[in-house]
Order: sequence, then C-alpha cells, then structure tokens
Amino acid sequence: MDKRYNRRKEPKEFDEKGIRISRVSKKTKGGNQASFTALIVIGDRKGRVGVALGKAKDVLSAIKKGVRKAKKQLITIPLVDGRTGAHDVNIKYGAARLMIKPAPLGTGVIAGGSVRSVLELAGVKDVVAKTLGTNNKLTNVSATFNALKLMKKTVDTKTALGQNK
Repeated sequence: MDKRYNRRKEPKEFDEKGIRISRVSKKTKGGNQASFTALIVIGDRKGRVGVALGKAKDVLSAIKKGVRKAKKQLITIPLVDGRTGAHDVNIKYGAARLMIKPAPLGTGVIAGGSVRSVLELAGVKDVVAKTLGTNNKLTNVSATFNALKLMKKTVDTKTALGQNK
C-alpha cells in the first residue's frame, strides 16, 4: 500500500489568504534579478489575525515565508458578542485613512477588498469600514492591522482601569 494516499488531511489552525502577489526586480551588474513578494493574511475567524509580507525567488517560497512571518505577528482582537468591534477606530497610516465602526447584528462586513479580508479572517461578522486616501493594498492591510491593534490596546487599558462595561 502506497503511503502517499493513506495520509489524512489535518485541519489547519489558521485560514490563509494571499492579498497580493507581485513580481519585483532589481537591476544588477549581471542584469535584472527577479523575485516575488506575497502579502499574506492569516486568521482563525475567532479573534486572532496576523499579517506579513513574504519575499523570495519563487512564488511558493514567498507565500510560505509570509505565512510563517504572519504567525509570529498574531494579535487577538476584542470582539463584542463574538461578532463586532469594541468601538470606533479612525487611523491614519501613510497615505491611507481608515474608519472602522461596530455595526448591529445582521449587518455583515461592509468594507473594501483588502480591509474586508483582514476583518473576515479576524472573525468580525458585523462591521462597517471605509478606506480613504489610497488604493494600495499593502498600505490598507497595514492600516487595518494597526487599527485592530489600537482597538485591542484601548480595550486592555480600559479593562486595567476598571472602566469596561
């Protein structure tokens, strides 16, 4: 019996999503040197999410590096009733301005492409988000990740001060 066909698929701990895979090159004395970058978001859809940029000579290695780096960058975000954000967040990151607001039950994720991916993998089910200023996916994903970190920091501070409801 061949061992290849007898393997069981183990359920993955995190869902992964490639936001952008780019072919980049640099000029060297010997000519152009091509490589790839992969913007990866991972999450368990239960409040944990990570974002990273993997770079390598081939696409598969870049994706693997991105996943490995994203696992090191994991944060746990505060979810109210396991479905929405704790409070409004307005953040500026580079040219991107991002607004994230909690929404009532049944609203769904109302957000643009790359922001939607991060919020869905984080496990947010009801939220309204708007990006302004840039369409750059890397900048918008980083802004979203920083907004979630800021939300976590604010909730942790309020909990430490005993101000949480």
